[in-house]
Amino acid sequence: MRRTRILGALGAVATLALVAGCASGAADDTASEDASIFIGSLYEPTNLSNTQGGGQGVTEALTGNVYEGLYRLTDDGEVEPLLAEDAQVSDDGLTYTITLRDDVSFHSGDPLTSADVKSSIEAVTAEDSVSARKSSFTTIADIATPDDRTVVVTLSQRSISFLYNLSYVWIVNDEAGDITGTEDGTGPYTLDEWKKGSTLTLARWDDYWGEPATNGEVVYTYFTDATAENNALLTGEIDVITSVQSPDSLAQFDNDDYVISEGTSTTKELLAFNDRVAPFDNALVRKAIYSAIDTKKLLGSIWGDYGTLIGSMVPPTDPWYEDLTAVNPYDVDLSKDLLAQAGYADGFTFTLDTPSYDPHPAVAEFLQSQLAEVGITVEINTISADEWYTKVFKEQDFEATLQEHVNDRDVVWYGNPDFYWGYDDAEVQQWVSAAEQAATTDEQTALLKQVNEKIAEDAASVWLYLYPQIVVASSDLSGYPVNGLNSQFFAYDIVKS
Repeated sequence: MRRTRILGALGAVATLALVAGCASGAADDTASEDASIFIGSLYEPTNLSNTQGGGQGVTEALTGNVYEGLYRLTDDGEVEPLLAEDAQVSDDGLTYTITLRDDVSFHSGDPLTSADVKSSIEAVTAEDSVSARKSSFTTIADIATPDDRTVVVTLSQRSISFLYNLSYVWIVNDEAGDITGTEDGTGPYTLDEWKKGSTLTLARWDDYWGEPATNGEVVYTYFTDATAENNALLTGEIDVITSVQSPDSLAQFDNDDYVISEGTSTTKELLAFNDRVAPFDNALVRKAIYSAIDTKKLLGSIWGDYGTLIGSMVPPTDPWYEDLTAVNPYDVDLSKDLLAQAGYADGFTFTLDTPSYDPHPAVAEFLQSQLAEVGITVEINTISADEWYTKVFKEQDFEATLQEHVNDRDVVWYGNPDFYWGYDDAEVQQWVSAAEQAATTDEQTALLKQVNEKIAEDAASVWLYLYPQIVVASSDLSGYPVNGLNSQFFAYDIVKS
């Protein structure tokens, strides 16, 4: 549930922030539809495509702002039509006839047509696509475009999540070409300028088909560490931080100049094994590692009183959530016993590929200390986000890694043995497939609960905790989203007074 708190009592830091803010470009705008909104983030895109490894940052900045889908996933997790005006589904659930809005144009001026929708879906399913949602569309047998406003998608089998999955597909102009450095979307903003390593600026598009943005531009300002980002908010360089990385930083915003909002998160911190390689191809080893980690202590050390413990890939906001935290309890003696059963009574050594940005380095050091208590030596290999994408996600050249997974309803990825962590279980694959072909949501939920239970029992990964979603903003800002759903950050309703 969304909870917003306005924290009181001005202090010395607040006075400094107020004075400094009045001199900055981010704080001196009066209430105006032409205001500039400065957004602080730690997640700069690696490129501007969501099918070619743009990363979390490209979703945050461009989804809903520059690019739109046939359907929109709202900040509350609901799916609603956007570029689609209507959809008719055949009785057997295999044919979707989608009618497009007739008043939509791309930023280039070209009208939206069914050909653009067809090519956009095919970009996600293409052989060279690295979209995390690629496997969600394997049931597509054919995409027909009988006229400019009609798209007919034929499936090889029923897909209860098809319209939901379409909300992840950016509709891009068929003539746009390579969009890793440019764009041609239908959203309320156009890409103005991307200064790599610094800022990404979006300008309001006055010819937008829907309600125009309530501000003139948004500037995503990128930081390599959370302290610098916090200081930027204190000095008025930015107006809002999309996701605070440490609760220790919140005290400095405990005054009337700022609003601290705690929303709902879908971001899971994972210790992901490469289940294809020894010793992680042995479930007993994975379970031993899980039971050697005091996840409650870890969560407290990283997030204080914030965040949630989870026992599988499923956050409480997903319909198939179950509390499975007791399946792999913290128990050092149990961990040692499981290691002995697996043939590793004397422990072993493995390399943990660790992203260089917060909070992963601190998490890695915690795990290193905890696993040493059961005889396991962790060699930490710190890598950049770009290196992680190439080495771990694309080439699958790793033993174990840390990573945050931001999407909701992503437990189904354990049904894909080709995904980077390589979990391969026939029952799970069958349940995931059957759940997607389910005729009712109740049937789907029951099957995915079985998936939850099986991957927890197998310790397919170690689900360390669910991130809190904490947004901190200047008190003169309103209209920003507070739920961390899939990293999207809709900027078009933000107002500065």
